[in-house]
Amino acid sequence: MAAIILYYSRAGENCFSGAIRPLAKGNTETVAEEIARLTGAELFRVEQAAPYSDSYSECIEQAKRDQRRGARPELARWPGGLDRFDTVYLGYPNYWGTMPMAMFTLLDGLDLSGKAVYPFCTHEGSGLGRSEQDIRALCPGADVRPGLAVRGGSAASAGQDIRLWLNLG
Repeated sequence: MAAIILYYSRAGENCFSGAIRPLAKGNTETVAEEIARLTGAELFRVEQAAPYSDSYSECIEQAKRDQRRGARPELARWPGGLDRFDTVYLGYPNYWGTMPMAMFTLLDGLDLSGKAVYPFCTHEGSGLGRSEQDIRALCPGADVRPGLAVRGGSAASAGQDIRLWLNLG
């Protein structure tokens, strides 16, 4: 059973418990790397061709604008050869109740029919929001499984929650 982790993550300034602080690595990337370590799944980072700003406040405005207009930002690159994977882990930060619009671009352009899809997100209080429903709508032939929500500030210490979600004890 081959697996891949398709994830969107943002370093730079981020919000933790109401405070802004810089991150060298995004929280979702931290969780994605732990899933890869535990499962042996390949990692693929989803990146926009024109990334959002490293500034938290500017990024928020850019991302809100994209969400309001239903944008599908161009991706820097696409994963290839997904036919060999039967399991797909989808990782993203929660942006106002769902995924960043780059993940919508990705899912619009992929056919995940017949694959088990495991969503996971990082957040600062809003959990998975409506992202699981959005994934089901974008991937009608996929078997979308229950997702995992990890508080961003706890991403580095979420190993046990990840293990339980993966049914690894």
